[in-house]
Amino acid sequence: MDWTSYLFSFEGRINRAKYWLAGLVIVCGMIALAGAVLAAGLAFRWNMSFGYNTNDIFGIVDPGSYRSLSWSRLPRTVIKVIGTALFVWVYCAASIKRLHDRDKSAWWMLPYFVLPGLCNQFADRLPDSYWCLLLTAPMALLYLCGFIEMGFLPGTRYPNQYGPNPLGKTPGRPRNDRGNASRPTQGWDQQSELEFMPHKAGPSAV
Repeated sequence: MDWTSYLFSFEGRINRAKYWLAGLVIVCGMIALAGAVLAAGLAFRWNMSFGYNTNDIFGIVDPGSYRSLSWSRLPRTVIKVIGTALFVWVYCAASIKRLHDRDKSAWWMLPYFVLPGLCNQFADRLPDSYWCLLLTAPMALLYLCGFIEMGFLPGTRYPNQYGPNPLGKTPGRPRNDRGNASRPTQGWDQQSELEFMPHKAGPSAV
């Protein structure tokens, strides 16, 4: 398997197993980077904690995230920004290829990932009211739908516009004149095309 294309490319399709494997790679990478930073902190006697959450992703558009920045936390901030960018890239690459396997475009990342993440980032600043609940509840439903869509539903068994079936077990769908996939048609039946003439025992009448 080409790991570079698998983890960083947005082209093609991946099945559910490779999608979950990409998630495992991200988690292991986060643990390894956090361990390295904490070990360096102990070696150089830096008093700091290190961890990841979704606020690190969507905090880039939140002005409140920049108020807590300080020069003393600059090394941790730089490492976290680089690591977060890397892990988000891998996650988006795996998610988009999984959406391709479902014959969906990358734009579905907006309702499945971006909108719920932004809503979660600013949810604690919204007033407690019925109207705010009407906003946050659909965002949670969208996130759940995206989680089920990419993590549990099978991809198309036929080649779609994003590539062949990654499992490679079923034949492709024939395409019509417009290049769109169409339903497979029944092949030529040789037996139905043959005509048998009845055999006559005697000569024909004169």
